[in-house]
Amino acid sequence: MSERIPLSTPTLNGTEADYVNEAFETNWVSSVGANINALEREVSQIVGVGHAAALSSGTAAIHLAYKAVGVGQGDVVFCQDLTFAATCNPIIYQNAIPVFIDSEPQSWNMCPKALEMAFAKYPSPKAVMCVNLYGVPANLEAIADICRAHNVPLIEDAAESLGSTLNGRQTCTFGKIGILSFNGNKIITTSGGGMLLSDDEAIVQKAIFWSNQSKDPAPYYHHTELGYNYRMSNICAGIGRGQLKTLSLRIQQKTDIYNNYAKAFAHNDIISMNPVPASCVPNHWLSCIILDKRCSVTSASIPASIIETLERENIEARRIWKPMSLQPYYKNCDFIKSAKESVSADIFERGLCLPSDVKMTRSQQERVCNLILEAI
Repeated sequence: MSERIPLSTPTLNGTEADYVNEAFETNWVSSVGANINALEREVSQIVGVGHAAALSSGTAAIHLAYKAVGVGQGDVVFCQDLTFAATCNPIIYQNAIPVFIDSEPQSWNMCPKALEMAFAKYPSPKAVMCVNLYGVPANLEAIADICRAHNVPLIEDAAESLGSTLNGRQTCTFGKIGILSFNGNKIITTSGGGMLLSDDEAIVQKAIFWSNQSKDPAPYYHHTELGYNYRMSNICAGIGRGQLKTLSLRIQQKTDIYNNYAKAFAHNDIISMNPVPASCVPNHWLSCIILDKRCSVTSASIPASIIETLERENIEARRIWKPMSLQPYYKNCDFIKSAKESVSADIFERGLCLPSDVKMTRSQQERVCNLILEAI
C-alpha cells in the first residue's frame, strides 16, 4: 500500500514545543497563562481586530457569538446553508430558529439576493451568520451592507479562512463578531481550539467571562449568569503561537496546491476548480473541484466513485459539506433560495474536496490528478 495522502493534517514547524515547554516550566498549564494572552494579541494583530478571546473550539466561539448578540428563545437567525453543522448547531443551543440561506455560484457562499429575500419574509431576525467556505471569502461587503440596512448584526464564520482577504481586507473583520477555528485540520492549529474576535471590547470581555464559568469577582465561587467551560488552555495556546510563525508559508503552500490542480485539470471540460472571485485572495485551505452538469444524471454516484478510486490508492478525499437544508435534523427549517433550484444542493451533488495537505509532494499530487482524470 502506498503512503497515505491525507486531506489535511497538522504540520508542525518545531517552535511550538518552545512555547509548550514554557507553559510546563512556569506551571501554567490550564486556562490562564502568558501563551493565551499572547495568542489573542498576535491573532488580533494579524487579522486587524481590536480584541480576541481564545476558546476551546470554533463551535464554542460561535455559541458565544450568538449569545453575545442576544440570540435567545424563539429568535430567528439567518445562517448559510452550505456549511458544517457547527455553524448552526449553536443556534439550537440558544433555543432559537435557524433559517437557511442558499449559496451563490460565484463563491459557493451566502447569496446576497437570497439574503434580501429572507429579510422580506422575516423582517426581524436576531443575527446573520455567513461562512467563508474552504478559505474563499463570501460576498462580505454586500452581505454587510444588507445587514446594516436592516440593523441586524453580522457574524462571520471565518473558521476556514484565516489569512484570506477581500479587496485587501482580512476576513473575520466584516461583521460585528468574527470567529476562527484552530482544529487539527485547519491552516494552523492549536490541536483543538477557536477564537472570537471583535472591535467591541465589551463583547470580547463578556465572552471571556462566560467561557470561565461566569465566575463573578468574589472571594468565593459566585455566579449570577450561566457559564461554560470554553476557555483555551495555555498549552494549546502555545502550540498556536508556534503555528502562527508559518501562517504565510502555509498559505503559499496551499495556494501552490490549488494552482497545481488547476493546471492539471485546465484542459478537461468536465472538471472545474472551486471558484475564486477576482476581489479575493483566499488561503486555499482546501482545494475543491466540481464536475460539469453533464454528469448530473448520475451525480450521486460519480463523486462517490472518485472517492472510492482514490481510497483504494490510500488517498483521502471527501464530499463537499452536505447543506443543512438536506440534513434530517433540520428538515423542518425554512430554506431561502433565489432561484428555482438549490445552488448549495447542486454544489454538494457535484463537488469534491481533494487532498490539500502541505506535506504532499508534487509527485503525489500528480498521482492524485492522474487517478481523477482516469476515473472521469
